[in-house]
Amino acid sequence: MVIRPVAPAGNGAVPLSTGDLEEICAIIYKRSGMVFGETKRYYIERRITDLIDQRQAHSVRNYISILRSDLNETELLINSFTVNETYFYREQHQLACLSNSILPDIIRKKGPGDRIRIWSMPCSSGEEPYSIAIWLLENWPLVDAYNIEIVGSDIDTAILRHAVDGYFGQRSLSRLSPEIRDRYFEREVDQQRQLIRDLRESVTFAKGNIVDRQSLGALGRFDVIFCRNLLIYFDEAAREMAARNIHELLNPGGYVCLGHTESMSRISETFEAVRFPDAIVYREAVRLSDG
Repeated sequence: MVIRPVAPAGNGAVPLSTGDLEEICAIIYKRSGMVFGETKRYYIERRITDLIDQRQAHSVRNYISILRSDLNETELLINSFTVNETYFYREQHQLACLSNSILPDIIRKKGPGDRIRIWSMPCSSGEEPYSIAIWLLENWPLVDAYNIEIVGSDIDTAILRHAVDGYFGQRSLSRLSPEIRDRYFEREVDQQRQLIRDLRESVTFAKGNIVDRQSLGALGRFDVIFCRNLLIYFDEAAREMAARNIHELLNPGGYVCLGHTESMSRISETFEAVRFPDAIVYREAVRLSDG
């Protein structure tokens, strides 16, 4: 039997039938919790066309068959659909809240030298967790008095490799002052600067899927969790699952920082909003006893 490639649509992308679109979106949702559908058809068709070409699958059905049988291919599919738009010192008010309010509260129950664990999920290409490390070095006088562990996680394995390498262009660095850029980054080469080795080694990176508890099992628990601008891509069921997993990974008295358009209070009753001078964040809700 000869398989004839599907002719691209006018926009250069292979057109998807309604059934193919739904099947691909179901695979993405099952593996990542991200919701895609008819309103994102153009976006989906462009990426599926690229993946069909890379795999030399020749047709949409062939490519879906590969997805069904090859977990590595599903991982590449998820990588192609993740959004990695970020930059250093994004939502800086939350970083100020971290040093001015969150950490001072956390260390009330800790002693010098104790461990403080901070998780950035999704960490994208590294700007998120590296920003935390730089901010604390620059703005928290007690940074050397505690054992601070910063972990960055993302479902996108390709972007994690980029994060480990630590190369960043001018767009990523645009919010940093020239002094900070010169202090923490090597000289520019080919319009990119590499983060200095000490800072690259100060952050641990690990693959993680916020809606898959099993994938998070080895990460341990954290005092502060940054999960910004991720839940907006989920439906209600996936958001509730993510909230449960975040709750399980949070130490008692710990804090969660979401994106400015997100609200944990609308998702889960296990969290309550805390209004600090710099930002609104979330922590485990205090439940009053019946007696």
